[in-house]
Amino acid sequence: MKNLFRGQTISLVTCGLILSSTMSFGADSIDAAFKEGKASGSLALYGEKYDYKGGDKDTGFGNGNATVAFETGSFYGLSAKAEFKGNLKLGEVEHNDHDNAYLNNSLMTEAYIKYATEGFSLTAGRQAIDLEWLGDYNEAVVAAITAIPDTTIVLGFANRQAESGIDLSEDFEDINDNKGAYVLDVKYAGFDGIELNPYFYTAPDALDWYGLKATFTTDYFGAIAHYAASSVDSSIAGTFDDDGNLIDDGYIGHVELNTEVAGLSAAVGYIKTDKDGGVGLMDVAGDNINPFDDGNYVYVADAKTVYGSLGYTIADVELGALYGQTTYGSNDDKESELNLTAAYPITETLTASILYGDVNAEVSGDDYNKVLASVEYTF
Repeated sequence: MKNLFRGQTISLVTCGLILSSTMSFGADSIDAAFKEGKASGSLALYGEKYDYKGGDKDTGFGNGNATVAFETGSFYGLSAKAEFKGNLKLGEVEHNDHDNAYLNNSLMTEAYIKYATEGFSLTAGRQAIDLEWLGDYNEAVVAAITAIPDTTIVLGFANRQAESGIDLSEDFEDINDNKGAYVLDVKYAGFDGIELNPYFYTAPDALDWYGLKATFTTDYFGAIAHYAASSVDSSIAGTFDDDGNLIDDGYIGHVELNTEVAGLSAAVGYIKTDKDGGVGLMDVAGDNINPFDDGNYVYVADAKTVYGSLGYTIADVELGALYGQTTYGSNDDKESELNLTAAYPITETLTASILYGDVNAEVSGDDYNKVLASVEYTF
């Protein structure tokens, strides 16, 4: 269903939307702002291998990834950032396995100018965005307002998007035929242990969607209650996407109970979508509800997902396990997924991680095992 917008995901709030708590003019000249700037980046090795159970050819590849970024200091509230990512093929199982994941050898993922003062920031250009239904890297204009106590208001417009990381890299492509999408996202934390997050998105001539997420937190117990719905434009309602799915109004409901005691974390959750329209195209520009590494059918029509997870850290090794099952469609087809993860900080700046996934599905192409592994150095 992403073909309608064909632009992918990143992060409105993460990309410099967190505001300064005090007024600061920073450097006393532009030269000083550059001299006070900070360089950062990473070097990584990544590999993946998929073993298909239904007779399809196995796939996999290795990749080398490098990231270099520079962010200036502030000059009268103004700052700028640029970030580049590059990839190098290190082998593949089948021809084009690597090329199918990396559409470019290098990409400028961030290039923005930001103005920040007390209670307000404005960021324009390529930036990382991480909102409920908008993520990855976007060409966008985003304003964040924190002048109201206990409240963060995000207003944004994005019209091009790309996903880029150590496991894949896409080109920037238009969102909604370059008409883009607008977002209003509000977070209110004025109640003890409760955060309320109402939001509204609109993509002109395509759809509107809106929702409310409530997060409850105590010392040992937490809960999430989330509902969102979409209204699809009459010009595309009743048609089908490239995967044969009906395009129509939709909704999604999500509840989760979680806890953390003595270093052990646990969660159980349930997700339900609309019987006819699924999530109604809400996931075209990013999502945060699907708990699985894949979860191929969590957002399709008439999908009901139950899941549980455990996490524990021992001897600095972070261990995780997630298992769930999705029942979907008029025939109650099923897909189950197991994710096992481990991450180890070799040093403060060098981390190794591995994920094993086992997906069992009634559709042969979605029935497979996989291993994803990486070693990353950050500076």
